[in-house]
Amino acid sequence: MPKIVFLRPLSQNQLEQIYTAIPPEWEVIHGDKEQWTPHLKEAEIIVGWIGTVAEQCLNPNTKLRWIQNWGAGVDGMPLAEMAAQGIVLTNASGVHAFPISETILAMMLAFSRKLHHSIRHQIQNTWKSTGELDEIHGRTMGVIGVGEIGEETARLGKAFGMKVLGVRRSGKPSQHVDQMFDNLGLDEVLRLSDYIIVTLPLTPETYRLFGRREFGLMKASAHFINIGRGGTTDTDALLGALREGKIAGAGLDVFEQEPLPETSPLWQMDNVIITPHNSGSTVYYDDRAMEIFMKNIKAYLQNGQPSCNLVDFDKHY
Repeated sequence: MPKIVFLRPLSQNQLEQIYTAIPPEWEVIHGDKEQWTPHLKEAEIIVGWIGTVAEQCLNPNTKLRWIQNWGAGVDGMPLAEMAAQGIVLTNASGVHAFPISETILAMMLAFSRKLHHSIRHQIQNTWKSTGELDEIHGRTMGVIGVGEIGEETARLGKAFGMKVLGVRRSGKPSQHVDQMFDNLGLDEVLRLSDYIIVTLPLTPETYRLFGRREFGLMKASAHFINIGRGGTTDTDALLGALREGKIAGAGLDVFEQEPLPETSPLWQMDNVIITPHNSGSTVYYDDRAMEIFMKNIKAYLQNGQPSCNLVDFDKHY
């Protein structure tokens, strides 16, 4: 009996969706770890990923053919081993465009209107002016890594009257990006942008892409916002840029070390906004991820291959 193992509990509605789409001989396993662990060696499809699963699934005799990751990032997964065994990997790219773009916009607005300072004053019961306030209207946003999140962020930026620059590997134009660059244009975008938005995945190519040199190219008035992966940024270089006034501030949802250590100087900096890697969180997350899985399971049963969000093992995304 073929098995689909979900590394998470499913609602009754989700189960009904799945059973409507799959043949009756398929078995769906879900729930807590104790419920699905005994079935891992027999799974043909696994939905979700936990590092400890690899030991039981990635071996020469595995029945595993496809993994549907419940998140978008795959940098923590054993991609080489999956590729070597011919296992197909898909992710949940596309689920995050609305919540993450809203977090990015919230950070830009907070910096321009100095809401982060007002919140600190509120905690201290202090009525205190934060000085002259800025606007994001008319400012330039540079989106580094224009995928679905970047596209939606660019659209929102245009609604606020911003100029939008973009960087992506192909350099392919986008409807909401005023000027698109390929990777060779990164330096130019860093020089011109008031808000640098990083949505990049972590790959060998993007590891510590933002270091002392890159922060030195940015405007002293620029704000750096990273909601992609912490490993794309050299933390020491970022700290130096913030301390030395090479940039005005940073909005950070992701970090090289997570959770961010209590001893990190970032916590105490009044020009830094920190969120705990939750910018992709939304009450609609599971429903959207399930939509992707349902498209893929129907294609898999029909053609032997899921149809969307296939991860390129060479590109690491």
